[in-house]
Amino acid sequence: MAVDFRRAVSSDAESVAEVYLRSRKELVACAPLAHSDESVRAWVRTRLIPAGRTIVAVVDDLIVGFSSVTMAADCGWIEQLYLHPEWIGRGVGTALLARALTELSPPIRLYTFQCNARAREFYERRGFRAVKFGDGSDNEEKCPDVLYEWRP
Repeated sequence: MAVDFRRAVSSDAESVAEVYLRSRKELVACAPLAHSDESVRAWVRTRLIPAGRTIVAVVDDLIVGFSSVTMAADCGWIEQLYLHPEWIGRGVGTALLARALTELSPPIRLYTFQCNARAREFYERRGFRAVKFGDGSDNEEKCPDVLYEWRP
């Protein structure tokens, strides 16, 4: 299986939104979406991809995952990292994470939901450590979250 990685372009919006929606609904059902599917599609099309910080993972012309990063004054942030549910466990997420770690300056932080045991295990196995637990009052889903941090 050959996975290609490239910057997302506007024509990728529908596929990126589909990966996000499938992943959130099937893998993170414990934290229901705060927005409608159409709202998510509009956000991907008008904000996420135009920001220019999204990388897509492509297999045979099919987008199977994506990540989005940003730099703050004091750390790097992995804002999004999602895989199509059928592509979990094939190394695509690990490769997207590795790319993000090379693009950002440490410390590198990300949030996930406390109930997302699979994501928490994924990040912890790759050296991230939980540094703060939230009650959900600061996220749209109102679902308890955890802040992770990675340092070399």
